[in-house]
Formats: sequence, C-alpha cells, structure tokens
Amino acid sequence: MKVIIDFDGTLTAEETQTEALAEMSLDTLATDIIGVGRQQLAADYATTRRRLLSQPDHYWWEVNGLIASYCDEGAFILNTTTLQVLLRENPTYLQAVTSAFAQAEYDPVVDCTIYLFHRHTAGLPLPFRPAAAHVLSTLLREPHRTPVVLTNSLGDKVRRHLAALELPGDVEVLGDTRQYQMDPRWAHRFAHPDLGEIQIWPVSETRAIDLRRPAYYGALTKASIEDPRLAVVADTLSLPGAVPLVMGIPFFLLRTPYTPEWCARIVEAHALGRVLPSLGDLPQALRELPPA
Repeated sequence: MKVIIDFDGTLTAEETQTEALAEMSLDTLATDIIGVGRQQLAADYATTRRRLLSQPDHYWWEVNGLIASYCDEGAFILNTTTLQVLLRENPTYLQAVTSAFAQAEYDPVVDCTIYLFHRHTAGLPLPFRPAAAHVLSTLLREPHRTPVVLTNSLGDKVRRHLAALELPGDVEVLGDTRQYQMDPRWAHRFAHPDLGEIQIWPVSETRAIDLRRPAYYGALTKASIEDPRLAVVADTLSLPGAVPLVMGIPFFLLRTPYTPEWCARIVEAHALGRVLPSLGDLPQALRELPPA
C-alpha cells in the first residue's frame, strides 16, 4: 500500500508559520507589487481576515472561477484566501497586481498569491510535527507500506527538508500535484452512491466541494496504477481529501488546532474516512484498515 501523506500542515505544524508568512507576504505586496503603505495594507488585511472568519462558508480560495477550498479549512488557506479577497475588492490593489502578473497562468490575483506562498514558505524555518520522523520511519520499515509525501511544491524543496529528519531510507515525493488547479471544462464525473454521477459534492446545506481537479486526479490515478492500494493523509478536506474519497481511496484527516468541525463531521461520516487525533496515530490506523 502507498500511504500518501500531505507535507504542509500534516507533517509540519503550519499553524506556527502562518503569522510570519502573512507578514512577509504583506511586505512584498507593499514594497514590490502594490507600492502602498505597509501599515495601511496590514490594517486592510486584518479587517478582511476578521470578515472571512465571521462567515467562513461565504469565502473561499477561488481558481478559474471555482472553489478550491473554503477559507477556514487550513492556516495557510486562510492566509491565501484573505489575500485574494483583499486584492480583488480594492481597485487600487487589483490594478497593481494585474499589472505585475499580466502573463498569469490562472488569473493575476491567484498567480500573485501562489507566488507569495512559494516564495516565502521556502525560506521559513520548518517545524515538523513531533511525530513526523517516527511515523515516516515506521512506515519505511513496514514491508507492505510505502510512504509517499504529497506536495503542491516542487519535489526538490521537500526532499531537502525531509533529509533533516535522518530517516532510515528515502521517501518518495509526489510533487507539483496542484490540488488547487480547478478546471471548469473538465468533463470527468465521479460515481456517488446516492447522488449518481457528480462533479460537485454537496457536503452540507451551505457547502459543496468542487471535484474538478484534473491534475490531482491524474497524480492519484498514476499512483494507483503503480500500487492499487492507496491511502491519503492530510490536514484539510477540499484540497487533498475529497477527490480520494470519491475515488474510493481511504482518507485520514489529521485534526489540528485549525480543523473546522464541519470537515471532521464529513470525514467521520464517510465509510472510507477517519479523523486522526494526532499524527502519531497513523501507523495503527493503517493497520486497522480492512484487507484488500
């Protein structure tokens, strides 16, 4: 079995990095991209963040006009969504970002926030969760399980960080998976036992998870060809968790200080879902999976 473990937030305590990431992102926006006063930009960011948290089901990380993740699903996700809403709603900010990212792959605001994330997380001190080395070492030693680290970043950066753990072997890295890459033109549909063929999974009265993520689906499909038994472990639902669940792949949601209760409820209610109280619980939880 391949055990695909998300890097940011699952192996790492991203909640300890978020404040620094936000500060550095605002510095770059103020000085290099927008050219406005840092104090005013920080005040606008704080106001926007409070508004998002007051109605988290109304705000989301948007890519190609589709919802990639609700704003409250992760610590880094909240920062990204706050920046997106802030930059879209202020005409001065939007004009500056549009000019700076005129050759955008997605749209200028999305490309800007992706740029800020990768630029600044690369230089942050990396706080691995206390159980990260033990869990990866345990899986490396178990003959029928292969740990694979999942990341939207390039694999080289993650391999460099993993080397600091001094593991008993090399861990495969599944990089540049682009779980956030939404494509409204993608025709693929997923079989749901109650809803039939779907592209959007309504998970509550106020939230629905869009499954149109062809790059991520392709990465999981390729992994399943190499080993038909997969499990996915992550700290958020919409980005890395929903597609595995509708593909019939067991998904383990790591409960963190920022895990919303609505995510935990959905995962716990799914036949293939389980919420992990801590990362250290993963090896035993994998052993409890039913045999193939």
